[in-house]
Amino acid sequence: MSSGYGTYLLDELGSLGQVSLRRMFGGAGLFLDGLMIGILDEDVLYLKVDARNRPDFEAAGSEPFTYARMGQEVALSFWRLPDEIIEDGEELRAWALKSRAAAIATGKAKAPRPKAAAKKRATRRRH
Repeated sequence: MSSGYGTYLLDELGSLGQVSLRRMFGGAGLFLDGLMIGILDEDVLYLKVDARNRPDFEAAGSEPFTYARMGQEVALSFWRLPDEIIEDGEELRAWALKSRAAAIATGKAKAPRPKAAAKKRATRRRH
């Protein structure tokens, strides 16, 4: 991942909420408000899809992110962002928000634990 591309994404998506890139599996996960909405692999951005936003990706001729596992090709529910979208900040943000909704809808999004509840659980374990 080039640092320039990652910086561009952080700058363009920063107005949507807390955005970050975390290195993982040779690439990076793109997170918005703690939800994984994308994968950045070799300077290609793949965004989370579900039944509601997949038609947009299909209409643009996009394809899913795939990897090889035990001799089989596995497709994930992250699809390549069309090149023309990446250069239009407004469109990029709109597609990112749809991917955030997909992350929530597919149940992969978990609400962060409230700090008080986590502290209470930690206290109980000590006794």
